[in-house]
Amino acid sequence: MLAGLTAALGLLLNFGTLARAQETTIVPPATALPSVPRPEAKPGASTGPTLAGTLGDDAAWRAYRARFVTEQGRVVDTANDLISHSEGQGYGMLLAVAANDRATFERIWGWTRANLMVRSDELMAWRWAPDKRPAVADMNNATDGDILVAWALTEAAEAWGEPSYRTAARRIAVEFGRKAILFKDPHGPIILPAVSGFAARERADGPLVNLSYWVFPAFQRLPIVAPEYDWASVIRSGVNLVRQARFGPTRLPTEWISVKEDAPRPAEGFPALFSYNAIRVPLYLAWAGVGRPEDLAPFRTLWGGIERERLPIVDTGDGRPVEWLTEPGYTALPALTACAAADTPLPEGAETVQPNQNYYPTTLHLLALVATRMRYPSCLKR
Repeated sequence: MLAGLTAALGLLLNFGTLARAQETTIVPPATALPSVPRPEAKPGASTGPTLAGTLGDDAAWRAYRARFVTEQGRVVDTANDLISHSEGQGYGMLLAVAANDRATFERIWGWTRANLMVRSDELMAWRWAPDKRPAVADMNNATDGDILVAWALTEAAEAWGEPSYRTAARRIAVEFGRKAILFKDPHGPIILPAVSGFAARERADGPLVNLSYWVFPAFQRLPIVAPEYDWASVIRSGVNLVRQARFGPTRLPTEWISVKEDAPRPAEGFPALFSYNAIRVPLYLAWAGVGRPEDLAPFRTLWGGIERERLPIVDTGDGRPVEWLTEPGYTALPALTACAAADTPLPEGAETVQPNQNYYPTTLHLLALVATRMRYPSCLKR
């Protein structure tokens, strides 16, 4: 059955396999509260490089905007029944800031406000389906989408001096910090994939985490808008979990991980795959420049073999590929990983985004290029 997975089904694993809330999800009590602001945590203080202008008015961005962003500002997931989700809206907003395209940023943010910010709090419903009524049938959030949107708003506020962006970024960041980050977990702060469905009170093997929800470069910039949280500790806990979640002969993380015990383990009821979510782990590590080169070693080993034109989805139990990601945009991730770990120049053609790809590989390709330009310009062709 696993061998028959398709890219569309895999993308659904990004959140489609989450425990479903009812249309009117009851938000549980807060799981973490902001600490008293630390003296060194001043608004505007951060360790990450700025995003704005790193992409510029690139032809790749113009093609992306034309293919995936509607006139209304909806970012369309072309391999997933043309739905939209908070993740895609966040990525679109980030890329618009990187391109210095404020008009498109405002369109995407406006659609997001009108269509996904429909919960009773400051977070977003995770999925919007154009062929369903209501278009939002699940009021649960996706914490990575909330993080991406808050980060994009922070970067937009810094780039364009718009106070409303900063205010919105703060409201979202404070809310997911309060409801979806467990700051006092024995592993250090852990990020729940959603407000509902993953905590210890809801699952026998809970809490569950997804390491691709540690958007490390975002946590370097969110002190600008929410300095009362210890974002550095969130980064440290994520890096430590990446080092611990090395399963099977390939030493790769699975998509969904139980951190109930001291040693993380693959979550129950989910395929033990290194797949569509987890390929973003080295992207975020490299983008933020955190950890050590050896933290990237399992990914480099997986992606450094003879199969350089496609990426495997791996069963971590036996280390065997069960499916392949064949669209060329995915190969930007091995290129970035090799650059970050060993200063390896990007291969010929890596800066050219191929047309006629789906939303996810195209997005990952552009994000990898932005990360390289922000932090590893020595890897670019001169």
